[in-house]
Amino acid sequence: MVMADTLPDEKTPRTAIVADGVNVHYGTKQALFDVDLDIKQHQVTALIGPSGCGKSTFLRCINRMNDVIDGCSVEGRILLDGDDIYDRSVDVVQLRARIGMVFQKPNPFPKSIFDNVAYGPRIHGIAEKKADLEEIVHDSLVRAGLWGEVSDRLNEPGTGLSGGQQQRLCIARAIAVRPDVILMDEPCSALDPIATARIEELIDDLRENYTIVIVTHSMQQAARVSQRTAFFHLGNLVEFGSTDAIFTAPKDPRTESYITGRIG
Repeated sequence: MVMADTLPDEKTPRTAIVADGVNVHYGTKQALFDVDLDIKQHQVTALIGPSGCGKSTFLRCINRMNDVIDGCSVEGRILLDGDDIYDRSVDVVQLRARIGMVFQKPNPFPKSIFDNVAYGPRIHGIAEKKADLEEIVHDSLVRAGLWGEVSDRLNEPGTGLSGGQQQRLCIARAIAVRPDVILMDEPCSALDPIATARIEELIDDLRENYTIVIVTHSMQQAARVSQRTAFFHLGNLVEFGSTDAIFTAPKDPRTESYITGRIG
């Protein structure tokens, strides 16, 4: 039974994603057990827990990245704006355009900064004219907090940027296709503290326009950037609620043990 809480003194935001009875197996090994979780629009939801607890597995369920893993099977339903993303009629390519992803290590394409951001709009046919594409690239880099640093070097390789800049480039690439949701899998774990602070500020800005789900190994980061937090342990969703409640008054003793460093 998941202990849940509600956000105090706020109008209830619209639910963007609903997980209903999600089970995941890798071959004969079960990685997630009956996960029920609702993710609110224009909020940051943090997934925390010890290594191997299932938080990244759950994150990859949301944009069906687990589909590419041999032997992985997903049961249950995940609804995006009321539609089951695992329905056979769903176009996975279009789904992943609606649900962008930023990975643990920055992974810019071996292309120019401009072409990194323009790649998605080109393949999805979002920009009909060159001027439209240039506007999308400009706006995406501005939203990712990178335009001022790269505006005079758009034709240079994205791989030539610093680690923190590369991660912001990857965020710009993700938002260029106008997604509804951005998934982030430990996006700061390979970055220094200054670059991490920039990404955290960016996450706070982006939630005005996007629903964000972040996996983080850092409880301090979860406390700083998220409005709601889900604690996973041994493949189970143990507790889910407002970040303040999870960190100051957890209801499950396993959550308290993790928060205080006794497990994990």
